[in-house]
Amino acid sequence: MKRRKTIVSACLLGEACRYDGCSKANAAVTAAVAADEVIPFCPEAPVLGTPRGRISVVSTEAGLRVLKDADGTDVTDALIEQTEVLMAAHADADRVILKSRSPSCGLGTAPVLDEEGNEISRGNGIAADILRHAMENADFYDENDLTHPVKDIL
Repeated sequence: MKRRKTIVSACLLGEACRYDGCSKANAAVTAAVAADEVIPFCPEAPVLGTPRGRISVVSTEAGLRVLKDADGTDVTDALIEQTEVLMAAHADADRVILKSRSPSCGLGTAPVLDEEGNEISRGNGIAADILRHAMENADFYDENDLTHPVKDIL
């Protein structure tokens, strides 16, 4: 019998890859993937290092972009590239479990800011949005809701 293949935000598995150099290890996630083939994923760490300054999803004239909070540097394309590398290697994943509120991985929960830094809405993080549209046969979850698959978020 083939094991289910699950992509998981690496910070939820205990990897210290978040902006603050910490993890967000989650026992419910670990339990949920115990029998799976697990593929840890963090598009931010390879691009920005760990620890790193914060990034945000910002609504700009060019559309939604991911910018460094400190200086406004646009890192959107680098995060897209990391996500495409993951998809190329694991397009057959059955399930994806992502970190809520993340500018990369949030599923409908990532704060979207205006150019002055004010929250104007919530949406998908850049990687979550790409994965959700490209991997339409996979079930999507965040760590807060592992009981109901999310097929169509915002």
